[in-house]
Amino acid sequence: MSDFPTKARVVIIGGGVVGCSALYHLAKKGWSDCVLLEKNELTAGSTWHAAGNVPTFSTSWAIMNMQRYSTELYARLGEEVDYPMNYHQSGSIRLAHTKERMQEFERACSMGRYQGIEMEMWTPDQAKEHYPFLETHDLEGVLYDPTDGDIDPAQVTQALAKGARDMGAKIIRFCPATGVMQKEDKTWIVQTEKGDIECDYVVNAAGYYAQRVGEWFKDYGGRTVPMMVMSHQYLLTEQIPEVEAWTKAHGKKLPLIRDVDVSYYLRQEKNGYNLGPYEPNCRGHWMTEDDQMPDDFSFQLWSDDLDRIEDIVTDAMERVPLMATSGVSSVINGPIPYAPDGLPLIGPMPGVDNAFEACVFTFGIAQGGGAGKVLAEWIVDGQTEWDMWAVDPRRYTDYTDQDYCDQKGMEVYGNEYAMHFPHHEWPAARDKKVSQVHATIKALGGVMGAYNGWERANWFAKLGDDTSEEATHTWGRSGPWQQRIKEECEAVRDGVGVLDLPGFSRFNLSGEGAAEFLRGLVTGGLPKVGRMNLVYVSDDRGRILTEMSCIRHGEDHFTMITAGSAQWHDFEILKKALPAGLRLTDHTTEFATMIVTGPQSRELLADISDADLSLGWLTHQEATVASKPAFVARVSYAGELGWEVHCANAHQAEIYAALIEGGGTPFGMYALNSLRIEKGYRTWKGDLSTDYSLLEGGLERFVKLDKPQDFPGKAAIQSEKQQGVKKSFVTLIVEAGDADAPYMSCIWKDGEIVGETTSGDWGYRVNASIALGMVRSDAAVPGTELEVEIYGEKCRAVVQEDKPLWDPGNDRLRA
Repeated sequence: MSDFPTKARVVIIGGGVVGCSALYHLAKKGWSDCVLLEKNELTAGSTWHAAGNVPTFSTSWAIMNMQRYSTELYARLGEEVDYPMNYHQSGSIRLAHTKERMQEFERACSMGRYQGIEMEMWTPDQAKEHYPFLETHDLEGVLYDPTDGDIDPAQVTQALAKGARDMGAKIIRFCPATGVMQKEDKTWIVQTEKGDIECDYVVNAAGYYAQRVGEWFKDYGGRTVPMMVMSHQYLLTEQIPEVEAWTKAHGKKLPLIRDVDVSYYLRQEKNGYNLGPYEPNCRGHWMTEDDQMPDDFSFQLWSDDLDRIEDIVTDAMERVPLMATSGVSSVINGPIPYAPDGLPLIGPMPGVDNAFEACVFTFGIAQGGGAGKVLAEWIVDGQTEWDMWAVDPRRYTDYTDQDYCDQKGMEVYGNEYAMHFPHHEWPAARDKKVSQVHATIKALGGVMGAYNGWERANWFAKLGDDTSEEATHTWGRSGPWQQRIKEECEAVRDGVGVLDLPGFSRFNLSGEGAAEFLRGLVTGGLPKVGRMNLVYVSDDRGRILTEMSCIRHGEDHFTMITAGSAQWHDFEILKKALPAGLRLTDHTTEFATMIVTGPQSRELLADISDADLSLGWLTHQEATVASKPAFVARVSYAGELGWEVHCANAHQAEIYAALIEGGGTPFGMYALNSLRIEKGYRTWKGDLSTDYSLLEGGLERFVKLDKPQDFPGKAAIQSEKQQGVKKSFVTLIVEAGDADAPYMSCIWKDGEIVGETTSGDWGYRVNASIALGMVRSDAAVPGTELEVEIYGEKCRAVVQEDKPLWDPGNDRLRA
């Protein structure tokens, strides 16, 4: 082919809505020398049979941002690229059967309001006014979203493709990619049946074939893409005269209905209905030896399986009896990819230089517009406008074997509309990573949670406590765990608590020049030999990329410890900047960590350890604990006198047993969260994210603008300091009701939204509901009265002084 491109800046593999959106947005950012490869025709995968719903609703801030952007883009795209599209923003009515569902709706409504989406809470009677065919007798209420609707999937894909082509990008159809090769300079050769293309970056946007494409990258540091494929059915009815008459009379379509407690959507399709269930007795495909994924499933479907969705169809007919007057005209049953949490993979490909993912979209039409924007920013700018950790492929690490992916995909699909309560843990595919004392923790009453695949105790139950899954179906703080969390916090306050904390991300950095390398990477200073401190890495905008504990063993020898979920993310930050000659290794799975904290922790450790316990705060040392070699660091995330005890896995059982036998009280992650929030300690990807700068985050003490090294973001931070911050980090005491503030609750002042919470919990030592958050700087003055919106209720809140609520002078910590 004379016009076949042999060079490109970016090659995108996959021609669905997401791949075309990525190409379009790259071109919009000036990168028009990009190529998209599609092995068949555009839309041949999941896109062509998608229902095409475009909601904005989400309880994830990042996902709502992405979906909101899609609606805004689609509304103008047809005119922008001169490609007419059928896009109906009919609005949607989301039905609530319970008080808990209403609370979820109130939360989403508040988030939407903050993002400029005019969602409304309606009574059942109001819903009936807008949808006369709807039965409302058993409803608590309704969420109305005016921006919801549907779009033709093929048309929006072709519109994005046309826009990209008009700006100079190339799309090559019927051209399967067959492999990739990475050159020494980390650029790529993408192999196709029509020839090779050299490129700087490659994108896996291969939809339900993403795992197969991902295998090509394993030789260059990649892993198996965490995903599986579900069978999703929706049915179309024949035409209904009453629907046609209503549409003619009102000049628009009926609002889309989502009965999330029963688990289906019902929307007008022409003058009939489209019913899409998410059934609990769902079915995955291509999961077994006798059901292998074919080499090409383009424009194909499976046979219908209506028995699986019969109960939901019956319920929908009772909800909208008019539906029962019409027959079924067709059934669509096609493959939909699922990641283990139901969210897509967008961002850097873990472990692989200059490769990205934009795949495994369960709701690709709704998220495609925003996904293209986000991916283009990641490739061109190296960072995204909004913090997108929710979809970052690096959020998964090595625990996502195929069994895990299959189990979680089935669980997510069968609970597609389920509420994600704060004390609820999903039961499928557990115990993928356990500590050496996991059985002991369970025997002590540990009620477990999964953290980056690692099992940690959330709280410790006593005989007779209700540990059922049903007990956790509440947004409130009260439950069988509440008294136990209080007791655990009091044990840490008055005695000594012990927390098994497996999965701390742990990296060893050494080699001549390691210290200078870190000085040029982190925003602040390094500890002296024998000490440790917190260090921060910012992006080019001065925003918070990550936080690490920096332990200095020698002049050029460090251990960097970070959040369990940050393992692949933070290792990549260090590795990408690492000069030749330095050694960086990951030891996360080799060591155990136990927190020993409380006013009696020194006495406990003195009985079983030869450590010098007189050494001050932020020191560390090699020692023996329970006659086993250990590494002891004087630091406590709980904000009391305490130490972290690190040891090889083989020695943990003996050390943990000695700590408990010596009088330590086991405590869990819920208590730790309560204890840390009283100290104002931040959590990664909650209080610390790229949505905020270091100065906004109140972290100026960790920034050294006077050091000679030009660390990332230095110029931006200098400029921001000169101009003044627009938002400021605050601690709030909230007159909360039954629930504490969740992430991204709106903060109000005088009837105006002035900020958002980043985390919230009850503080058992200070006996108050606490929220950490970001507010407009003029509202950050101590003593200012604000309101925090918690599940629809505006609760009075007062800005506190910029110091810890508990032990403000850190006297107990330094004792």
